[in-house]
Amino acid sequence: MTDVVQDILQNLQEMLRSEIRLAKVAIRGEVKHAASSGVWMAAGGVAAMGAGIFLAWAVVYALAIRMPKWGATLIVALAMASAAAALIMSGIRRAKRIHPIPERSVESVKENFEWMTQPTK
Repeated sequence: MTDVVQDILQNLQEMLRSEIRLAKVAIRGEVKHAASSGVWMAAGGVAAMGAGIFLAWAVVYALAIRMPKWGATLIVALAMASAAAALIMSGIRRAKRIHPIPERSVESVKENFEWMTQPTK
């Protein structure tokens, strides 16, 4: 009887260890996904800044033909600020989709723990 109980306890411990290993793997995957998203957003931001500067110069010079340079610069600055806000909001929405805690693994560990703590008859 004691051998059976010990065997059951060892199996339960191995199940919990396996669930923890699975949770670690899932967390690593989410971290890699988050890092990849961050790198792509940063690279896009740098490229957009470079292109935006040259585009802004061109638009300011084009608008300066019809209005004072300060007015043309103000219009371009407001348009660029609006675009920047839209990009930032998009990045925030994408970051909210990242789930750092593997919910299935956590639920499985909870179920295993509850099952282990229940008295046996």
